Amino acid sequence: MAEQQSNPAPLGEAAELSQLVDYQSGSVVSRTLVKQEKGNVTLFAFDAGQELSEHTAPFDALVYVVDGTAQITIEGRQQPVSAGQMIIMPADRPHAVKADERFKMMLVMIRA
Repeated sequence: MAEQQSNPAPLGEAAELSQLVDYQSGSVVSRTLVKQEKGNVTLFAFDAGQELSEHTAPFDALVYVVDGTAQITIEGRQQPVSAGQMIIMPADRPHAVKADERFKMMLVMIRA
């Protein structure tokens, strides 16, 4: 996975989420917008067919779909998601993400 930019979104200014991270051919690109002790917000851009393999996290994570479509699998159950939708991935449960087409998502993780 490539980290595109580590600088945050412009503070105090409106920004278009879909423009804050760019697609790269054959890659998953991420950009951290907020990184704090109690949580972070990260944008991801997946090229078609790219994925994050199954893993767990110790905290609930909210995914907001910015662009495209994907399959999010939680404990073996696939859930299709598309632009404008959100899904919560529960803590300590195996989950994975696979892009059906070019796909952007915002991941919000709160560590509390």
